[in-house]
Amino acid sequence: MIKATYKKYILNFKNPSGTSRGILRTKETWFIILEENGKTGIGETGLFRGLSADDLPNYEEKLKWVCKNINLGLEKLLVEIIDFPSIQFGLEQAFLSLKSIDKFELFPSEFTKGKQAIPINGLVWMGDKSFMKTQIQEKLKSGFSCIKMKIGAINFNEEINLLKSIRNEFSSEEIELRVDANGAFIPQEALEKLKQLSKLNLHSIEQPIKQGQLQEMALLCEKTPLPIALDEELIGVFTSEEKKKVIETAKPQFIILKPSLIGGFGGSKEWINLAKNNNIDWWITSALESNIGLNAIAQFTFTLNNKLPQGLGTGGLFTNNFESPLEVKNGTLQYNNSKKWNFNLV
Repeated sequence: MIKATYKKYILNFKNPSGTSRGILRTKETWFIILEENGKTGIGETGLFRGLSADDLPNYEEKLKWVCKNINLGLEKLLVEIIDFPSIQFGLEQAFLSLKSIDKFELFPSEFTKGKQAIPINGLVWMGDKSFMKTQIQEKLKSGFSCIKMKIGAINFNEEINLLKSIRNEFSSEEIELRVDANGAFIPQEALEKLKQLSKLNLHSIEQPIKQGQLQEMALLCEKTPLPIALDEELIGVFTSEEKKKVIETAKPQFIILKPSLIGGFGGSKEWINLAKNNNIDWWITSALESNIGLNAIAQFTFTLNNKLPQGLGTGGLFTNNFESPLEVKNGTLQYNNSKKWNFNLV
């Protein structure tokens, strides 16, 4: 018999981090801990307040129910909690962790052996122009060749000028630039803004308009001069039919998968298969998990063999994250086995 418990944990940001949803100072997360025959399994249910589809008043009740009914087994539980994608993700990790020789090595590979790395993008947080410029310079110094910049918080012309100043110094061969609008544009103005952005040789733009406007998004994806990546659009889409409808209606150039927000490994694979069937490319992004969730996402991502820079490696944002072998080096996420795990929920 498996015994299951859960625990809440508050991650504290080193620096308040600006997003289109305001300034983040803390990030709440939860852990599912399984015990069986002296072995332990750990999974992080990366709830993201204000963004997760399962940010609901009965979230903790659902975690309690899952722990009480853990012996139904993973498959049955995943079906029962289809509308709680972050708990699905935590459960998948916890069961894999319980079965693994090393509870932190869920997908053994050349990555976990420390022999291969995952190329990632450097993330530049929103703020005023000088703050954003400083971050860009730091990322370039750290060896990133792909930078993702959040836009939509300051004046659009200032953002254009900031992007222009990067392009004046670095060509698209030297630096791949991705921008993430987090739904900041209104549909009537979006195409014009995309035209202006496309002159800067950008790789792509994430979620130019708010999710849930599928027809407007479809029109934008059809006419855009700049590749569009759907991100928030995938959140809260639970059934296979709904997923198919999003992909086949919008026909984006890319989709971005956040396992915590779309039902973990199973949910991600379903979206990937749909994307492949429709000639749409994709990459995977973490969503401010602790190093437990990030570790699971990184190991899973490596097994998928996607050559694009992934959106991983936010573990350094928090003051009270768990020590782990994960480290960001020369624009890649690496697994350094000389560093040990320290998972302590005190």
